Amino acid sequence: MPRLVFAGSSDFAVPSLEALAGGSWEVSGVLTQPPRPTGRRRRLMPTPVGQRAAELGLETLTPVTLRDPASVAQLAALRPEVLVVVDYGLILPGLVLSLPAHGCVNGHASLLPRWRGAAPIQAAILAGDATTGISIMSMDKGLDTGPVYKMQDTNIGELETAGELRTRLAAMCAELLAATLPEIVAGRLRPRPQDETFASYAGKITPEDAEVHWQGAAIELARRIRAFAPRPGAWTTWRGQRLKLHRAGALAEAEGPPGRVWRAGPEGIDVATGLGSVRLLELQAPGGRVLVARDFLNGRALLGEQLGA
Repeated sequence: MPRLVFAGSSDFAVPSLEALAGGSWEVSGVLTQPPRPTGRRRRLMPTPVGQRAAELGLETLTPVTLRDPASVAQLAALRPEVLVVVDYGLILPGLVLSLPAHGCVNGHASLLPRWRGAAPIQAAILAGDATTGISIMSMDKGLDTGPVYKMQDTNIGELETAGELRTRLAAMCAELLAATLPEIVAGRLRPRPQDETFASYAGKITPEDAEVHWQGAAIELARRIRAFAPRPGAWTTWRGQRLKLHRAGALAEAEGPPGRVWRAGPEGIDVATGLGSVRLLELQAPGGRVLVARDFLNGRALLGEQLGA
């Protein structure tokens, strides 16, 4: 098999690295983002891919950018014949894209051209998409614009959170890459151009996006709560403190003004919105752990409480 360099950073990319490193591929090196300060003590920690690559005994490069000659020279010294990219987080300039003989192959967590960009999993849930999936594509200079070799779809669960969907898609990406890559390097699989008329973009998520404004429609707010779980975590205020919301559904009926808890029981905590109610299923008090509604209500009386500003 040709020499392969893997480029990835997040936990989403780890199953793909493991699948390729555990197969018949010669993984000559790994590209990942530099260690960053984490936790209260701000200790420098490697990325999940960097940590796993070290455990596998793989040579690891951590360039700040791939636009300087020194970083490109380091990559060229690994003599990659194919570069596999999964959730790497750095832009690949033209010189890097043209370096491997078999090109740069990317595993992306959407059914391209829908949801190009940084947050395709969250975007699919926010939009109420019934399905999403994995696209294996040939990279070009655009943002997720290259021709696609293969796609695999999956249904999005009615109450599935972004974290749960991300875990499933990470495993799918690893399996699809392992199955598709030999066909690509052998020249037996040709990519098809994306249809630009169906393109959509999923921008980065900010902490400000995660606040729940109860004046909205219940179905959209429930999607927002699931899309932002576990990170950055949808939230509202309760008695002057920030209350994180991790899983929710939507109901047609409601009583009281938006933000009022009008029903609370083992099945969930129902909050009135501008249209219908959000049923909170999993919550997290400040400093606490994530609890299902039944356990959260033990020792806490929420009925009649007002959430949010």
